[in-house]
Amino acid sequence: MSLVTWGFIVLFNVAFAVLVIGLARKIYIFAKTPAPLKIPTTPAPTSETGVVLRMFREVAFFESLFKSTKWTWLFGWVFHMSMFAVLFRHLRYFQDPVWAPVQWLSPLFQYLAFGMIIGLLGLWARRLFVDRVKYISAPSDHLMLLLLLLIGVSGALTTFVAHTDVVAVKAFFRDMMVYRWIWDAGGVTRLPGDPLMLLHLLFVAALMLVFPFSKLLHAPGVFFSPTRNQVDNPRERRHVAEWAKRLEQQS
Repeated sequence: MSLVTWGFIVLFNVAFAVLVIGLARKIYIFAKTPAPLKIPTTPAPTSETGVVLRMFREVAFFESLFKSTKWTWLFGWVFHMSMFAVLFRHLRYFQDPVWAPVQWLSPLFQYLAFGMIIGLLGLWARRLFVDRVKYISAPSDHLMLLLLLLIGVSGALTTFVAHTDVVAVKAFFRDMMVYRWIWDAGGVTRLPGDPLMLLHLLFVAALMLVFPFSKLLHAPGVFFSPTRNQVDNPRERRHVAEWAKRLEQQS
């Protein structure tokens, strides 16, 4: 097994561990953080079913962003939906046999890499040229957009320009998933040495490493936002946080 193959095995195992443990820790913190008040953004739903529908519209259509800034909504929605489609297409690298929907949609979804790139360029232009957004943008905001853009561009280039041995890439990841490098190191499929593909994988691993510590945590965080997940029933039901209940019991 080559040094490059070993290096990426170590890198992706570390990145996966950081991603899973970091996300689990953050989600636990989100779940345990109490909401002190009833603060749903009005007009808000008055039932649990309404909250579920509201969250669906927020996640699928970015409803609140659409009501705010149309250009930001357009580029943000195009980027996220294209990214989900690209991730769905990447399932074929981890499945054997590949699910039928993945096989059917992969030829179409490969072109949505350009939608991902266009969306990112639009969002980055907003941070560069809109004064009020530029003022509050930190270097980390630009670096995160750059990293996502590098992933999208390098992925598109490996698909449409500098083709690589995708069969070998799939075999490598499947070997890594079953920890074949532990019990049969000599049988692990060698990772192709195409520079562009290796850069793409390097950028993906970097994203996995920084994800639990970045603003990208809004992905799971939106489900724990009290302005979105609360029922608007303060008159019908008194809202008391757990820490407030303990104070009442002590008094």
